[in-house]
Amino acid sequence: MYLDVAHQRTFYDLPLGRMLRVLVGARIRTFWPTLAGKRLIGIGYTGPYMRPYLDEAERCIAAMPAAQGVVAWPRGGRNSATLVDETDLPFPDSIFDNALLVHGIDHCGDPDALLREVWRVLTPGGRLIVVVPNRRGLWARSEISPFGYGRPFSRGQIEQLLKTCQFRTTGSDEALCLPPTRWRLLLRSARAWEQVGRRLWPAFAGLLIIEAEKQLFRGVPVGKKRLVQALRPVFIPDGAAPGVHGSAHRRDPAPKS
Repeated sequence: MYLDVAHQRTFYDLPLGRMLRVLVGARIRTFWPTLAGKRLIGIGYTGPYMRPYLDEAERCIAAMPAAQGVVAWPRGGRNSATLVDETDLPFPDSIFDNALLVHGIDHCGDPDALLREVWRVLTPGGRLIVVVPNRRGLWARSEISPFGYGRPFSRGQIEQLLKTCQFRTTGSDEALCLPPTRWRLLLRSARAWEQVGRRLWPAFAGLLIIEAEKQLFRGVPVGKKRLVQALRPVFIPDGAAPGVHGSAHRRDPAPKS
């Protein structure tokens, strides 16, 4: 179930939301230091994490699911947001180089259909980053952020889902190693908490960040071979006895002179 877009926009305007934007955005940036000349689509509520690429990418599109709602993005600029059916994207095949999913797969009712559409609109070898709540982490159990309302994943679950939808995992990372809280004193030291947590308890981080690459082949299950008998013409010489090769070879009698 998607959260209302107004709720998400309000959250990212709060101190906690701004902190998430910095910490999670930094991890995304390690995968994609620059997207100069690339075409980027974000599905879910991705505006806070797409903003750093807005001035360098050739095109940035914030595709917001209809069940969530849509708001203009970016603020104060030309609108690049659109309302979509996430399982039937209104874009042609192989048009985007990169795709970012935040508050998408974990809120979508049919993650497989969503990923199949992402695969369709990505160029061959296109890159995808998925941000989902970690099943082991505390943020999936807290409702102070949108990450506490969706379906959490383990690393194995999200990688298997990507594999099923023809994506090959190329990298993974964690984010939000600090406990979920609105306490301003802790938020001020969030960077220090993040560094300590990434060293001591990365398996219990709040979010999983997975990068994957679009693959162009699909495995086909091997079944029993069906033997088909080929019918080939058979040369039957003149004068062959009846019954040879299944029938006698008849010739029209020579005309009498």
